[in-house]
Amino acid sequence: MRCVSVRRDPASRAPDQRPLSVRPLHRLGISLGVTINRAVPNIRSERPAETRDFFVDLLGFEVAMDLGWVATVASPDNPSIQITIVGGDDMAAPGITVEVDDVDAIHAKALERDLEIAYPLRDEEWGVRRFMLRDPSGTIVNVLSHIP
Repeated sequence: MRCVSVRRDPASRAPDQRPLSVRPLHRLGISLGVTINRAVPNIRSERPAETRDFFVDLLGFEVAMDLGWVATVASPDNPSIQITIVGGDDMAAPGITVEVDDVDAIHAKALERDLEIAYPLRDEEWGVRRFMLRDPSGTIVNVLSHIP
């Protein structure tokens, strides 16, 4: 007996026929009550200034922020495209930073779900309130809001 697999191009499905897991939640009338302002990959570097210059000189990024031990570069054409270069021992790298409108609410949700908090919620001297947790793959997720 021979089995034949028929594949359907997922793009050919009408939007309302997509599995629930891939439908945009806001189109289903579901709100998680979170505003995500940006998500940025964090890379660790023992030479943060050289790494910053690599992205600036070769790829045309612009320096959006540079504190010496941490720098963020952004696309001049689309400033929401960013990379953060972390030197030293900040545990945010390698990982990802997700900036949200209400870090305290996300922290409360993480505690309710008994997720592993890797770095406690606190205000940092450079103007952000943040905490870090591990996602199911073990990746550090740095969740923050800017302090007004």
